Amino acid sequence: MALESPVARTPDPLDEEVERFFYLVSERDDRVLRVIVNTSVSPWRVVSVFFDRRMRGRL
Repeated sequence: MALESPVARTPDPLDEEVERFFYLVSERDDRVLRVIVNTSVSPWRVVSVFFDRRMRGRL
């Protein structure tokens, strides 16, 4: 779901091959899941997944 319909999608400022996908998880009190994805390879490769505390309430 996070990759198919993200709330926001931004490039990573430190790595041009990586993008940040943000997804609201309503089952977890609308916490924001950040999925770091290498979009320069096929198929895309998920690098990291975590709840981003700094983005909560900003999306």
